[in-house]
Amino acid sequence: MKPAPHLFTVRVYYEDTDFSGVVYHGSYLHFIERARTELLRSLGIHQGAILAGQSGEVFGFMVRSMTVDFLRPARMDDELTVETRPLAVGGASVDLAQRVLRGDEVLVDARVKVASVAGGRVARLPDWIRAKFAAAS
Repeated sequence: MKPAPHLFTVRVYYEDTDFSGVVYHGSYLHFIERARTELLRSLGIHQGAILAGQSGEVFGFMVRSMTVDFLRPARMDDELTVETRPLAVGGASVDLAQRVLRGDEVLVDARVKVASVAGGRVARLPDWIRAKFAAAS
């Protein structure tokens, strides 16, 4: 049985929309980025501590690839839920499925690969982080 996805709630504000009150496509990238950060936090992975060297190796996460399907529009004042689920954990990367929902309606479907980077190069994920992602997959 798969673990439940991580859920992050976001309200659509005026700044997230175009002139017609519909969410601008780039705003969805902000929503899913915040949701990925909150997933990490929920797993006990704190990016600030990692970057400061408080958790062992110093590295960061970067988006390596992303596929986004915009299925339906969201509008100003909508309350959305971003669902994030790790799909696969590699040596230096994690594949994630993310969906933006309004209630049960899927508005955006995204696949994101994040890579671990240290010193400007791809770096192996520490075992403790790989284990946390594997447990959530």
